[in-house]
Amino acid sequence: MHRRKFLGIMAGTSVVVSLASVLTHSVKSHAQQLSGALAERFRRMSQEAEARGLAEPFKGVTTNGDVIPGLFPIRSTGVSTAPVRSTAEAFLATLTPEQRAKTVFSVDDPEWRKWMNQHFYIRQGIGFYEMAEAQREAAFDLLRVSLSAKGLEQSRDIMRLNHTLGELNNNNFEEYGEWLFWITVMGVPSEEEPWGWQLDGHHLAINYFVLGDQVVMTPTFMGSEPVTATAGRYEGTTVLQNEQNKGLALINALDDAQRENAIIEVSKTRNNNVGEAFQDNVVLDYAGIRATEFTAEQKEQLLDLIGEYVRNMRDGHATVKMNEVRQHLDETRFTWLGGTEPNSVFYYRIHSPVILIEFDHQTPIGLQYLEQGQPTREHIHTVVRTPNGNDYGRDLLRQHYQQHPHPHRH
Repeated sequence: MHRRKFLGIMAGTSVVVSLASVLTHSVKSHAQQLSGALAERFRRMSQEAEARGLAEPFKGVTTNGDVIPGLFPIRSTGVSTAPVRSTAEAFLATLTPEQRAKTVFSVDDPEWRKWMNQHFYIRQGIGFYEMAEAQREAAFDLLRVSLSAKGLEQSRDIMRLNHTLGELNNNNFEEYGEWLFWITVMGVPSEEEPWGWQLDGHHLAINYFVLGDQVVMTPTFMGSEPVTATAGRYEGTTVLQNEQNKGLALINALDDAQRENAIIEVSKTRNNNVGEAFQDNVVLDYAGIRATEFTAEQKEQLLDLIGEYVRNMRDGHATVKMNEVRQHLDETRFTWLGGTEPNSVFYYRIHSPVILIEFDHQTPIGLQYLEQGQPTREHIHTVVRTPNGNDYGRDLLRQHYQQHPHPHRH
């Protein structure tokens, strides 16, 4: 196992200096700035989170503790993954032997499950802050071919808003920053063998599994605090507005009887997401209104809302996933908690055998000027999972090993 190392980033600078001196200064600055007590607290909190979250073997999200079998067969999708594979190889080729050693893991390593949306978490892999310019471009190329234009833009904007959060906390770039995000690669990029990559950092975690031409891009976490930069370096940047507004439009498209079935609570006083980091085996029963009670127009509205999340993948792979979602549309539930007015705070959940989506207005953590303990539109969490054992492509991996035993797997 690789040991985790806490890595940080220097405050942004506009001074043009050599790349080598920038990297040297960033590491040196972090070593000087990070207090031993803070580092030790973060390390302890990370270890405790992992101990709790990984105490049980992976099963996956279920409604009653039992995985529904046969939902995710190994098959050809007809959508090539060659661009992802070649770009991952190009990224790995830019790494030094030392960087590669801490970035590459086996395809079945527990590293897949070690992601967290909170900022304190001590992560593995190579951080964007420590990458040379060519390495950083290669990393973004990997995101560019794996994600849609929308998915890439939203990911980059979440990273930028993490810098904004640092600005709003007295320029605290020790804990927050645009480049405090890490990449790991699981397995060897291959045409036939399973492999994948993970991007992990504050408010952004993407798990991207590849087997042949099949892709599983869950769990995916996208959030931000703030969701809009009203000043600073990235003034005007905003995220997750479509996910928010289309959700509100859908609940308001329902008639009174439908809304009564969909809304499980009318007041929102706390955080409500249940499928975030280290909740791989959460048992979550269906709730809310079933899509069979929707009109044809409402069903299309629901699918469009689901598409806001699924379409963070490249178009072809997103189409494959949306077809899977459509096949289980009659089993899909839509659940709402909170208000339905234009400025309300709320939580909603979309849940079927093949997809789980959560949207949550959260209480403030980093924005100290907001009323504490009250959910706000300035702090949003979203998470997408594949229930019934296929987060991280684990059900595909299980089937692959059944068909092609790997004597040295661990």
